[in-house]
Amino acid sequence: MRIGIDVGGTNTDAVLLDGRQVLASVKTSTTADVTSGIVAAIDGLQRQRAFDPAAVRAVMIGTTHFINALVEAHRLAPTAAVRLSLPAGASLPPMVDWPQRLVDAVSGRSYLVHGGHEFDGRHIAELDESELRKAADDMGEAGVRSVAITSVFSPVNAEFEARAAEIIGAQLPDVAISLSHEIGRIGLLERENATVINAALRELAAHIVDGLSASVTGAGITAPLYLSQNDGTLMDVDFARRYPVATFASGPTNSMRGAAVLSGLDTCAVVDVGGTTSDVGVLRQGFPREATTDVSVAGIRTNFRMPDVLSIGIGGGSRVRGDAGNVTVGPDSVGYELTSKALVFGGDTLTATDIAVAAGRADIGDASLVAHLDKALVRAALDKIAADVSDVVERMRTSAEPLPVVAVGGGSVLLPDALAGCGEVRRPENYAVANAIGAAIAQIGGEVDRVYVIEPGRREAVVEEAKQEAIDRAVAAGASPASVGIVDFDEVPIPYLPGNATRIRAKAVGDLQLGA
Repeated sequence: MRIGIDVGGTNTDAVLLDGRQVLASVKTSTTADVTSGIVAAIDGLQRQRAFDPAAVRAVMIGTTHFINALVEAHRLAPTAAVRLSLPAGASLPPMVDWPQRLVDAVSGRSYLVHGGHEFDGRHIAELDESELRKAADDMGEAGVRSVAITSVFSPVNAEFEARAAEIIGAQLPDVAISLSHEIGRIGLLERENATVINAALRELAAHIVDGLSASVTGAGITAPLYLSQNDGTLMDVDFARRYPVATFASGPTNSMRGAAVLSGLDTCAVVDVGGTTSDVGVLRQGFPREATTDVSVAGIRTNFRMPDVLSIGIGGGSRVRGDAGNVTVGPDSVGYELTSKALVFGGDTLTATDIAVAAGRADIGDASLVAHLDKALVRAALDKIAADVSDVVERMRTSAEPLPVVAVGGGSVLLPDALAGCGEVRRPENYAVANAIGAAIAQIGGEVDRVYVIEPGRREAVVEEAKQEAIDRAVAAGASPASVGIVDFDEVPIPYLPGNATRIRAKAVGDLQLGA
């Protein structure tokens, strides 16, 4: 048995699974401290289907803690960015395109130092260790508690980042250090941004991971704890402490993975309708399609692994305004106040949930309180929701092939049985807790993304080497070796670099190796 928990902005969902069979599922309100919401969810599972805590083999949690902390600029550690690039790379300093309030929130300091590599691994300049020691002294005086180190082309050769970490770590032993080659991909500014965000979240990560562990052990469960990553795979607790930025998009990703399992489709569009927003993504071979461009997080450009998801402000708590001739739904929502503000709960705000109840699509609250609503208004609001969602699904399609649509999330009762241009909408059973199911069935992954110089006649060998490295990384992260396979591979020749340079990306995924 395993437990999957997904912590959203409105609800915390939990499921108890035996293999792929759902034994129990609960939806509770998210709490301000989050951990008490998780404890309540585990208690709810226990009440619904009594189980022996010792029989649970693993607990998987998907959380929005870290992205919320960044968006709200809240509880971020004083951070320094060290870039190893001089004499190149000096025209745009670190954090140059950040919103000022976030630079202030991380007390952002930056240092440019000699070092860095060319794309083929040659040195731009030798690493200047005395410059690094001087920078470390300055950081110590300024009260910096976390450091992000980025070297030019470090995904090709990470030697300077590793040496810089040794030097700074020796002088500032209590400071957390994040290295860019472990976090982002090729692209200096975006990779550096992702690393600085990661560094700023390190202290919070330790605090939250300890809290999550305590809430699980408090329920008598001794099984290992895992957190969901952006790409639909899992990381263990120690990895989460070091790389909190890897959890940013775990909510939509878990819903999509859950939809794949529940519907039996591994290539489809998934519409996850929550309390505030609807997230639309596309699954390929059971995993979310990844964004190929830079992803903006809280106004900061980054290039770490993120799913390609489009969100619109339509959810169960969306406010409905206007009349039958001109109705609007969202983008603002009453969120977790739904149970006090919606008409069906005796409130005074017309929400999308009221529309669903009036139309007979949902049975929540007191239906007699919405019996007076104009039938034309109800129909117009539902048509508006369907039109907006089908427009987003259309925008996510990359070919003329028909794409099946799977609707999940508690708010998916708002969607019709068929969408214009997209065909039938499938609603699998347990659709309301697809996100928690996605967390519970998640697998372990490993990835390689690097520029290789391919000599004539050696392409096959280089491709094989990259794939094998991805498989080895998945096994090292805790995947069962027999189950690991390559799920995503692409190679892009880089014509503007000499030596037949090619960027190769390989991703391997396997099942979690559970202890006996």
